[in-house]
Order: sequence, then structure tokens, then C-alpha cells
Amino acid sequence: MTHFPPESTDAAAILDWAIGAYGARFAIVTSFQSEGMVLIDMASRLGRPFRVITLDTGRLPAETFQMIETVREHYGVQVEVISPDAREVEQMVLRHGPNLFYRDVAYRRLCCHFRKVRPLERVLAGLEAYATGLRREQSETRAAVLKLDTASRPVKLNPLADWTRAEVDAYTRAHQTPRHPLYQQGYGSIGCAPCTRPLMPGEEERAGRWWWEQDAAKECGLHFTPEGKTARTLDILVGEILSAHA
Repeated sequence: MTHFPPESTDAAAILDWAIGAYGARFAIVTSFQSEGMVLIDMASRLGRPFRVITLDTGRLPAETFQMIETVREHYGVQVEVISPDAREVEQMVLRHGPNLFYRDVAYRRLCCHFRKVRPLERVLAGLEAYATGLRREQSETRAAVLKLDTASRPVKLNPLADWTRAEVDAYTRAHQTPRHPLYQQGYGSIGCAPCTRPLMPGEEERAGRWWWEQDAAKECGLHFTPEGKTARTLDILVGEILSAHA
């Protein structure tokens, strides 16, 4: 039986425990934003091997691929790059076009589902635990995020859940952690190139994600499951793609 550390455990200690408890069946899953880079830097200071996994959606900005190379060179970590099923994406684009996400929230979720959610599900099937850079301060949808979600399978760790933006920035400066180049261009949160823009003055940090959507949760489905009408429409759209792909 696994003995989990208390929720009050600090971030570095959670990573140390996870690497010790799960070894190669634990990974940091990141898109190389500041929070993910803090986790990678912390893990590297523990002096034990650890895995880093990222999703190549097929629509990432060039700067994110630059970060993959930076992490490989700076930390000596072999970044595992996971891609979506090419035939599923091909069928989705054939039916709905390459930029379907601008049409409606359900279609944006459909794109995220095949480019992000399903690839992550495949890789998580081989893990017992994984860590993300989610913070409660980032948005209302993340306000109740746990540091240790032991009910999740695999176990989901969010070691920085109680950190502020200022604490992330302070760690980055103190440890000279590599920083995604798009932050210098005014981005507050970084995802796929067509779905992310720099922030306008006064906007909260995730306002640049899917900025054309009104009154919609700014999440892709990796961390939170859609509900209501959007979820029902998404189920139908996903079913159509999988049926055509079968």
C-alpha cells in the first residue's frame, strides 16, 4: 500500500517522494511553461533519473520545440515527445477543416481531444503517477486543485498548486531556470500557436488562451472534463471521428 505525503508537503519533497516511490513509472508532463520548468529544475537537483513527457499537438509554436532542445541540453534529460494518432487527426481535419477550433467551443474541444487528451491517455496508461504545473491562482477552474490527487489514476501530482505567480518567477530568477521565449513577447500562458496570443494590458495570465471564446472555461480537457451541452456535442463529434477511423 502506497503511503502518500500530506497535502502540506512542499513541492521539492513531493517530487523527491514520487521519484523514489514510482521510479520510471512517474513522469513530469509539461509544455515547458514556467511552472513545468520549475518542476524540471527541482527534479534535476535531486540527483536521480526522472522522466519528462510533452505533447506535440502538430500545432505548437516553433519556440516550444526550441524549449525541448534547451531542456535536453541544459538538464541532460531525454524529453519524450508524444504525438496524436495521425489517422484520427486526418479524419478530423477532413471533416471539419484545420482551424475548426474557431467555430465553436465544442469543435475547439474536439481538436484538443484528438491532439492532446487521447495522446496523453495513451501515455498515462503506462504510468503510476505524474506531475503537472497546475496552480490554484491561475484561474477559477483551478482554484480547488490538490497537490496530491490520490483518487486519480494514475495519481496526479500538482506540487506547485499553492504557489503564486510571484513565487514561480522568484524561483526562475534565483535558479536561472530556462524560460520559454514567448514570455518575452508578452504571452502569459502558452499552448498551440493558433490558439494563443500575447496578453493585453490588465488581462489575467490565461486570457490569451482561446481568446475568441466568451464565458467558456479556458481549459483543453487535459485537466478538467467538459460538462453540459458542450460535453454532449463533443461526445457526438468524437464518436463520428472514431467511427470513420475504425
